[in-house]
This record gives sequence, structure tokens and C-alpha cells, in this order.
Amino acid sequence: MSFTTVTFHIDGMTCQGCVASVTRALKVAPGVIEVTVSLDDKRATVRYDAAQTAPAALVAAVEDAGFDASTSLDISA
Repeated sequence: MSFTTVTFHIDGMTCQGCVASVTRALKVAPGVIEVTVSLDDKRATVRYDAAQTAPAALVAAVEDAGFDASTSLDISA
């Protein structure tokens, strides 16, 4: 398996409840292995199986949860 890590900038998080919502939205996406969300940094780092999902799908999951996400940060294998 090939795992990839991507870091997203997340807008709209104001509390730990928001962090929990973003975390939940990402964890249920297919292929997601690990999620770390930081309120202070407004970032979400996701480790996932590139054969099962892509950054665009992860952005859509965050947006469906009511937040804005962009992949303008680091993507590494």
C-alpha cells in the first residue's frame, strides 16, 4: 500500500467542537488512516491510502461538514 500525507488549511473552525466535526468528517472518508486537526494552526493533516481517495475528495468531506478547506499546503508521499 502507498500512503500519502496531505495538510489542509481549514477556515471556519472556532472551537474544539469544530475540530471534532472536521476530524469526524475526515475519518469516515474511504482510505483515511490518520487525522490530526489543529484549531490554533487552522490545519488538518491527513494520512491516507492514495488508491482509495484523493485530496479533492477530502476537501469535499470537510466542506460538506460546513468548513472551508484548501490543499495549498504540503503534500508528501
